[in-house]
Amino acid sequence: MAARCGWELLLVAVLLGFGAEGVLQQVYAITNFAKWFLQESSTYEVRDDHGKICILANFSVQFTVEYNLKDKRENTTFTLPKDAGVLKNSTCNKGNSSVLAIGFSTHSLEMTFEKSKGFYSIDKLTFRYNLSDTAFFPGSTKGEKYDVCGGIQVATAETDVRASLNTTYKCTNKDRINMANVVIFLSNVTLEAYLANNTLSPDVTVCSEDRSTVAPVTTSIPATTHAPTTTPPHSPDVGTYNVTGTGGICLLASMGVQLNVTYHTKEKVKSDVLNLPSNASHSGNCNNTIVVLNLTSDSTKLSFLFAQNTSTEKYFLQGILVSTRLPPEAIEHNFTASNNSLSALKASVGKSYKCRAEESIWVTKEASVNIFDVQIQAFKFEGGNFGAVEECQLDENNMLIPIIVGAALAGLVLIVLIAYLIGRKRSHAGYQTI
Repeated sequence: MAARCGWELLLVAVLLGFGAEGVLQQVYAITNFAKWFLQESSTYEVRDDHGKICILANFSVQFTVEYNLKDKRENTTFTLPKDAGVLKNSTCNKGNSSVLAIGFSTHSLEMTFEKSKGFYSIDKLTFRYNLSDTAFFPGSTKGEKYDVCGGIQVATAETDVRASLNTTYKCTNKDRINMANVVIFLSNVTLEAYLANNTLSPDVTVCSEDRSTVAPVTTSIPATTHAPTTTPPHSPDVGTYNVTGTGGICLLASMGVQLNVTYHTKEKVKSDVLNLPSNASHSGNCNNTIVVLNLTSDSTKLSFLFAQNTSTEKYFLQGILVSTRLPPEAIEHNFTASNNSLSALKASVGKSYKCRAEESIWVTKEASVNIFDVQIQAFKFEGGNFGAVEECQLDENNMLIPIIVGAALAGLVLIVLIAYLIGRKRSHAGYQTI
């Protein structure tokens, strides 16, 4: 299906007159997609002391790492090699955790699985890489901030990989995971943790990325079965949140947050709207490249990932992860959705982004987040307070509307006045003595 779309885009580029450059860009995109789709995946398993399998996984991994050369920063991209193997520090059921550790060369990728309340998840992904390995990092000076010893780096992040117990988690599409100086793409994933009988369960949990890209199944459900969106009686209350790192405060936020979720029941499709309370608990972490703000209220959790573009000196909201518990009538009770390719709430580093108007940020076709009366700033602060304000485009447009209306009314008054003066002059001319 994706290949077909690629050829359709290529044809559209020609028809619209994009010329050779547009055609080449589409060919390049199709080629990159093919490289990703044909990327080989490997199978890994972890057994306990009795030989029982507790983790069975098959997936592909692509790494992009930024590191130092003598006079500049360099990016290198590589995939998990076919000869990567399961390491001895992989564990089964140590407390509520199980660990799959995969090693290649002098590097390792570690997945920490957690089990809680009827589902399992990859609670933490840890990548240890050795900048002394010139095969992967040619010309590296090993002068990174996060050195452990001898060029070894450790990067960690939470993931949105989550499934019900006794089901197989499947995700064909790429899942982007951002870390300090590292971006990891998981794809073609089939895995299960805490297996019941040494084999993958026939029941499947499909990731949100796949659900949002699969064409809808044609059914005879009438349009009237789609329930209208439930609108709360008021906008969400504005809460104040902050994130502090080792270097001090790295995020300030004042905003109202509203979550919109669409889900399936046995009879129809429903939509719910949830206002996050202003006293929602907040946490987070940050470094020089990313800032993460977590907001939690009961079973609902939203994670906002901010990144910065050092070349343009801009920061922006790059990703949102949504996790909540749906009503009992929902077919799937645990809902997750994520989008790691956003470019919202953008402002200059050292300044705050402000918007009084409601902003709707699309996560997937099943989820969106509405932000109200927001003022937010990430990364750089002076005195721990908001910097100079950069207004959003929506507010600027709202300010332009009364200006345009006022100018139009002034123009209309001027036209009426000129017409009146001309008419009066002609009237006086009619009474001149002959």
